[in-house]
Amino acid sequence: MPEWRRRVLGQLDVTLVLFDLVLGAIFIMTSYVSFNIYIRGVGVGLLIAGVTSGIAYLYKRKMI
Repeated sequence: MPEWRRRVLGQLDVTLVLFDLVLGAIFIMTSYVSFNIYIRGVGVGLLIAGVTSGIAYLYKRKMI
């Protein structure tokens, strides 16, 4: 297995939180281009889930 995959899998929780936030931002930007309020709702939901996951990660690491 390549070294970059081992590093990513070692920090899978952080990778998934960042992926969630990036995917939410992509959906929101797409909704502004296509004028579709439903896609915007999905993007906002993904951003809320990403922030919630980030808070849970920080709480798990005892940073809060």
